[in-house]
Amino acid sequence: MMEFFDEMSTLEQTYWIIALIGSFIFLIIFIVTFIGGGDTDMEADANDFEADDGGVGFQFFTFKGIVAFFTIFGWTGITCLDSNLSTTVTIIISVIAGLIMMFLTSLLFYWMHKLAESGTLKVKNAVGVICEVYLPIGAKRSKMGKVQIKVQGSLRELEAITDEDEDLKTGSMVKVTEIVSAEILLVEKLSK
Repeated sequence: MMEFFDEMSTLEQTYWIIALIGSFIFLIIFIVTFIGGGDTDMEADANDFEADDGGVGFQFFTFKGIVAFFTIFGWTGITCLDSNLSTTVTIIISVIAGLIMMFLTSLLFYWMHKLAESGTLKVKNAVGVICEVYLPIGAKRSKMGKVQIKVQGSLRELEAITDEDEDLKTGSMVKVTEIVSAEILLVEKLSK
């Protein structure tokens, strides 16, 4: 094996080292991400219910993206050198292929992250929404009821209370005025 490696030019050795190390790290990242965790951890608890992501969304320069860059950069360089392309052309093609892979990897993990969070309800989006009482709500916060509300594109049933002087009956139209806690809405009756 060492004789094979010793017969290579310095550029070929460099590409092989980059390709093998990049591939090894990429394989570990792949296994950890898809089998045992990584960025796709989907555990949640009650505190996550209305958490605001506040993230920056699509990120090009990530560890995974850089590893993907070097992996494809190395293998593309080896292929180009085996095809007897010049050093300059090999480096240009390797860099372009690495950047494309870096972009595609970043895009893939961005989509995976969006899929993992797409079902998370952000209760703050319910403020100001008009909805229908599903289970009667007691006057002056005396009894918790439920409302059917369309928020984030889907119909949901959420617990609600009111400060109104009268009970809100099933079928009454109400407006969400405030979020009392992570899962409880404060509603008021719509004036006719």
